[in-house]
Amino acid sequence: MPHNVPLPATVPVMPLPGVLLFPNALLPLHIFEPRFRQMLEHALLADRMLCVALVRPERPHWRSSADFFPVSTVGLIRACVGRGDGTSDLILQGMQRVKFSGFTQEAPYPMAQIKLLKTRTKLTVETDALAAKVLEFYGQLKSGGRELPEKIDRYLSEMSDPEMLADLIAATFISDAARRQQLLEELDLNARLRLLIQYLREEGGSAAA
Repeated sequence: MPHNVPLPATVPVMPLPGVLLFPNALLPLHIFEPRFRQMLEHALLADRMLCVALVRPERPHWRSSADFFPVSTVGLIRACVGRGDGTSDLILQGMQRVKFSGFTQEAPYPMAQIKLLKTRTKLTVETDALAAKVLEFYGQLKSGGRELPEKIDRYLSEMSDPEMLADLIAATFISDAARRQQLLEELDLNARLRLLIQYLREEGGSAAA
């Protein structure tokens, strides 16, 4: 996963309702609005990076940077297919959590100055126990038919990085956008894992506490 790719000082932002990106996760996007077609062209000519920002649920439409959350994930465009009608389909791979510290433009699409956010990771016995509980929930979800592709399934079951585990499980199994945003913003790893377990329990898992 491309954690060591240097980040630019500014990135284009695509505010979307109900959608956000986690580090290491993949997000398919269909680009059709003229302003976002411009944004994609800019990103492809620059460093192939952009952010997807969650539009605040109380705002039916975004008009300025006040209408979306300031914590996001920089994504790398791994694949992009242009269509004859000018639209594009792309795959975005999450890289690193960032916070928007300012904007060099708001229209036709936002351009944000970004500050890297680092997870506070002090691995303890509790971290191992919480990660094991997340994997237990994943096993239950699999037995209930909510399985990941075989390659990712194998990858997850052998994973020793609890932060990556938390982000991939959150990206795959937590459906509520506000909860996803909360998990994205939580920089303490143990707190993030505890929150993830709570949400997995409430959204359809039932592993014993």
